[in-house]
Amino acid sequence: MNTAEVSSPGPHNVQRIVLASTSPSRLSILRSAGVEPILINPEVDEDTAAAELTNPTPEEFVLHLAQAKARTAWRRRQDSGEATDGEVLIGGDSMLLIDGQLQGKPLTEEETVRRWQQQRGKSAQLITGHCVIHQGDEFSETALTTLHFANATDKDILAYARTGEPLFCAGAFTLEALGGWFIDRIEGDPSSVIGLSLPTIRRALEHFGLAFSDFWNAAPKA
Repeated sequence: MNTAEVSSPGPHNVQRIVLASTSPSRLSILRSAGVEPILINPEVDEDTAAAELTNPTPEEFVLHLAQAKARTAWRRRQDSGEATDGEVLIGGDSMLLIDGQLQGKPLTEEETVRRWQQQRGKSAQLITGHCVIHQGDEFSETALTTLHFANATDKDILAYARTGEPLFCAGAFTLEALGGWFIDRIEGDPSSVIGLSLPTIRRALEHFGLAFSDFWNAAPKA
């Protein structure tokens, strides 16, 4: 065979994950799963995106925010010329559904304490919306996980709030860190509680005809 006829995939075809999120938890999920993504800020006004809906279900609401993030980031990469044929872009959003109400990030210590005093000893659903885009094709899906919260004391709740960890987390906790003390058990996909459902991302890649192992950092490229 003439070696001049042998070509390797160029940079434009290299398979990469683009994560449209500033969440450290979502980044940690992909890294622990062998993927080093390209990180971009989705730069979406969530209030504006939410106003586009009329009487949505909780799942529709969360999924719409994930779609807004992914679509905005994808258009920006297309317009800037940064997008490549081999990339897969992921946008996500998570909210807690408890007592029939959706809750996002508490943002302050006071609100964190109020939330935990409300949700301790109860069960709730963590809804994680995913929007995955590859070459203009889109895969959207929500992951639902049931959480059973510990009946935490006021002292432990206040101590947790003062660490600052739960302030910017949906549901006012992180499963993989100090918040793990406050969760009795979960029913569903643990990775979706942290921020991204790996089974959902796998189904998205399969939808596009892609193998998830091709995105691993150490995977040899054919």
